[in-house]
Amino acid sequence: MLAWGARGFGLEITARCHYHSDLKTSGRPDAPHNRGGVSAFLREGLYSMSGHQAQTTVLDDGIVAIDTEYARPLQDASHLIVEGGRAAFVDTGVNSSVPLLIDALAQQGLDVGDVDYVFLTHVHLDHAGGAGLLMQHLPNASCVVHRYGAPHMIDPGKLVAGTEAVYGEEQTRSVYGVIEPIHPSRIIIPEDEQWLDLNGRAMQAINTEGHARHHYVLNDPQSKGVFSGDSFGVSYRELDTAKGEFIIPTTTPVQFDPEEAHKSVDRIMACEPEQVYLTHYSRVRNLGRLAADMHDGIDAFVAMARDHQGAENRTEQLSASMFEYFVQRLTEHGYSGDREMMFSILSIDVDLNTQGLEVWLSKQV
Repeated sequence: MLAWGARGFGLEITARCHYHSDLKTSGRPDAPHNRGGVSAFLREGLYSMSGHQAQTTVLDDGIVAIDTEYARPLQDASHLIVEGGRAAFVDTGVNSSVPLLIDALAQQGLDVGDVDYVFLTHVHLDHAGGAGLLMQHLPNASCVVHRYGAPHMIDPGKLVAGTEAVYGEEQTRSVYGVIEPIHPSRIIIPEDEQWLDLNGRAMQAINTEGHARHHYVLNDPQSKGVFSGDSFGVSYRELDTAKGEFIIPTTTPVQFDPEEAHKSVDRIMACEPEQVYLTHYSRVRNLGRLAADMHDGIDAFVAMARDHQGAENRTEQLSASMFEYFVQRLTEHGYSGDREMMFSILSIDVDLNTQGLEVWLSKQV
């Protein structure tokens, strides 16, 4: 398992390095990759960074899930929204993901000039690390980012410095490359509940600040869906059973707020969606049950933290309780893997959630 973290400024980077899934993906061999102009340059230059085609899952209503290949396959998704020949990305992955996003455009018969928006649900690097580099190759796109996240996209220096302070310059560059800034003139800071137009397709930015203060979700009535970033938790396809998807909150440091996390789930459900598109990983349904699981999970995490608040070895006890909670939940969900398999899939979530609850406890009076 890998876990990268830069705790300052409410930002973190995470990597969950486990993989087993039957989610079908495709990289179309007949895609029109070389269409001239900027795309031809990208195909010959930037795209060669990845060395292979993007693995995509074509969903309904012009939505395509793109595996950003951050950390492991099917761990981190960017979503492409296509409407009448115009397009938008929701979250970007990291710099090494950019060639894959460009290729996914070509798979859909689109060029870089066809992209109008890059929506960043928040500025944690697994969601936004590649945004600056991507924007350099999208001449007509604006980047839509929360007011608290925008300064870090305009000047990523504090984020980079915080990361390098923990892991060193060499390791930071190796994993994330150079985090490129975005010019202020290309940034849109939406008001809460503001509507944006993608070629006649109305979408709404709704602030959901329980996971991070710089977080919003994107309501897409046309698909009856919401692009949730991390505000509706994480759901790994490895853990799906006959009962459906397994979902858990994510309380990664440093800005977890349980009251706001509950509100975030409620705001998403108030959109009356039929599906939610998670960054980790893509579409989930049966939202009534999943929303209830999210509320129960947030409450369970808070109770767990309070139970161990005065313990001398609080971190160790909290981590052990977190894993046992996951084991119980997965057993009830009908998951057939053993404890070792559960740990291999969820150990980084145990660690990150423990860290997040530790920071939350430290803020309590």
